[in-house]
Amino acid sequence: MTSGLSPEDRQRVAEAIRIAEAKTSGEIYCVLARRSDDYFFASALMLTLGMLATSLVAALAAHWLWVEVAPVSLVLAQAGAFASALLVLRVVPDLRVHLVPPRLRYRRAHDNAARQFLAHNVHATQARTGVLIFVSLAERYAEVVADSGIDDKVDQSTWNDIVARLVEDARGDRLGEGFANAVESVGALLAEHFPPGATNPNELDDHIVEI
Repeated sequence: MTSGLSPEDRQRVAEAIRIAEAKTSGEIYCVLARRSDDYFFASALMLTLGMLATSLVAALAAHWLWVEVAPVSLVLAQAGAFASALLVLRVVPDLRVHLVPPRLRYRRAHDNAARQFLAHNVHATQARTGVLIFVSLAERYAEVVADSGIDDKVDQSTWNDIVARLVEDARGDRLGEGFANAVESVGALLAEHFPPGATNPNELDDHIVEI
């Protein structure tokens, strides 16, 4: 995925939200996360397991080749390698996410989407028609989280199609366009099921939030 949004992208997304919400009583909220976890301990654990496995293979190979390795030397080598690896993880945080299993990355990103849905009160609109469009860059993850009012009226495959297009745009370095397209698609669904009433208060901010 791309590295982030330009000022023009932010303006484009905000304008897309305003246009979409003018046609519906529903609300759309966008969040872009750099990452959904720091992954330090998870990556350190995976690295430790890998180093232990490598050490075991090296010890067996030395035994098979009749190479004498003093236990103290082996322990010191392991300790030095482990300390160096932890230092690298501390200094290069972007490396951590690549050392953890994809399932863990997606779980952390999904959990973050749920937190953002609650933290920004997307669940607190009057008719329960709030929709969160969420992207977490480090995990290459996108999700649409819809409140019960609109989610009950839309098939999950429809949300999946919106996410798939957003991911495709992000992979093509068109993240701003992807968000705007997703907003337009979500807005059309909201307008179909929840047209604007006599009064159409703006319950959520229209700009994209970056965390």
